[in-house]
Amino acid sequence: MNNLWLTIYAVPVLAIFAWYIRARRQRENASIRAAEEAIAASMIEPPSLHPVIDPLKCVGCRSCVNACPEHHSHPVLGMIRGKARLVAPANCIGHGACKRACPVDAIELVFGTERRGVDIPTVKPNFETNVPGIFIAGELGGMGLIRNAIEQGRQALESVLKLDGIGSGDRLDVVIVGAGPAGFAASLAAMEAGLRIVTVEQDSLGGTVAHFPRGKLVMTQPALLPLVGKMKFTETSKEKLLEFWQGVEAKTQLKVNYHERVTDVAPASAGSGFEVTTTKGTYACRAVLLTIGRRGTPRQLGVPGEELEKVVYRLIDPAEYEGQHVLVVGGGDSALEAAHSIAELPGTTVTLSYRSGAFSRAKLANRNKVEQMAAARQMRVLMESNVREIRDDSVVIEHGGKAYKLDNQGVIVCAGGILPTGFLKSIGIDVETKFGTA
Repeated sequence: MNNLWLTIYAVPVLAIFAWYIRARRQRENASIRAAEEAIAASMIEPPSLHPVIDPLKCVGCRSCVNACPEHHSHPVLGMIRGKARLVAPANCIGHGACKRACPVDAIELVFGTERRGVDIPTVKPNFETNVPGIFIAGELGGMGLIRNAIEQGRQALESVLKLDGIGSGDRLDVVIVGAGPAGFAASLAAMEAGLRIVTVEQDSLGGTVAHFPRGKLVMTQPALLPLVGKMKFTETSKEKLLEFWQGVEAKTQLKVNYHERVTDVAPASAGSGFEVTTTKGTYACRAVLLTIGRRGTPRQLGVPGEELEKVVYRLIDPAEYEGQHVLVVGGGDSALEAAHSIAELPGTTVTLSYRSGAFSRAKLANRNKVEQMAAARQMRVLMESNVREIRDDSVVIEHGGKAYKLDNQGVIVCAGGILPTGFLKSIGIDVETKFGTA
């Protein structure tokens, strides 16, 4: 009888244990694959703030893995041999939720690595730089989390309000550079305070968020948005978040000067304040708040015809290219994703041009997708090629020592960006290169 009861209880316990071991092994194999893919694609350097995990302290509880807001979209942290690891460093965008979730304080958040430094401007607790009157908030200062950027934008504006000379004279009180989460929140706070402002944005509303792939899940936390109140999103899509911000922009009548890029910030010729020069004019102001993010200014090809309206530097909606001849330039993930998403549309011809001989900077999944579509003649891939000229209805590409003219209605250049470090230094802001330090 005792043996019968032992069997009744032992069988389900053993079954549960076997299921647990199998599930753990599957998760570990997935983590190993993610780490191997990152190494193969040379995607081993985190772009900004990221965790460093002490294996001697880690107890293997998976709290950090489960807490990562990006976990359900793509791998970031994983478990290998019972210890937490940053398996896909390039996917980490600095939420910091892993550190807060760790019960044994085994995680430190740092910028840069031993091999690759990250330039971070020197900013005081009130968000003012070493140049009195110039402030920095959001991703440029190292914080990419949407909620943190919104809070920093609002708090930085509060610091601007404390400056002498705000609200007096015939100049603007502040020029806000950038309309991402931090710049958007700061602009609303300035409106709420009745300041005289100009907000300029070289691209579109949303900053880095607007550059996320279509449909990407954006994880955020409730945040206080001036003139609006608490944003109660806990998770939403990129499209819904941007739609919400656009609604706020229209309701509050916030004016943003889009497609206007700042080229210089110089001290005013007399007294305190600055003269901000953009691609469209010059503004005299008491203070400057930089919320420009870290992606910088899109790198251009520098070829004839690049000023044509059909040339863009990121893909917004593949559907707008249906039935057209399209050229995509670049070899990173953004270029490959743009190329294969457009090539899937009916009646569309896509040419992918890259100056090197291999897509070494792209993820394995994107490389495989492009290779499969090229083999199936769903797109044309020209390695070791260069764009020589862009015309109204065609492009000229040099490939294999010859020039080819291709029909074309759209050009998408995904050649990366010129980081803002040089600009910051040119206007006198101290920048520190961090190699795996907080």
